[in-house]
Amino acid sequence: MHDAQAKTHAQLLTQLGEALEYFDGLMTDAGLGNQVTTFTASDFGRTLDSNSDGTDHGWGSHHFVVGGAVQGHDMYGQYPVIGADQANDVGAGRLIPTTSVDQYAGTLARWFGLSDSHIRQVFPNFANFGSSPYLGFMSQG
Repeated sequence: MHDAQAKTHAQLLTQLGEALEYFDGLMTDAGLGNQVTTFTASDFGRTLDSNSDGTDHGWGSHHFVVGGAVQGHDMYGQYPVIGADQANDVGAGRLIPTTSVDQYAGTLARWFGLSDSHIRQVFPNFANFGSSPYLGFMSQG
């Protein structure tokens, strides 16, 4: 949010939370809770530094995944170290992500039914994250 962040951010998060809860409830009531997954996708984030009454463009951010097949109540990746002159801050509050967008998307793609070999084709950087780069937030059953 570039402007009025302190005033509107909590209101927008509340609105988003209510909408997600409603949608998830509808899917559960329809018997589709384990077949529908809602997630955010972006490598865009915000800086920690203020640009008057908001924050500016950054790199990386937190995401959420909602649905019956989600192995919830956990955090994947690492919370950033916040403060001046931290190793994960490349300047002006721009933080280096600890988890790759490829790992996140590859984990979802596997749940969608892509094979390991297809995932490595779709996400060529996936192989750079070790022998088991899946994040484990989706049940495979």
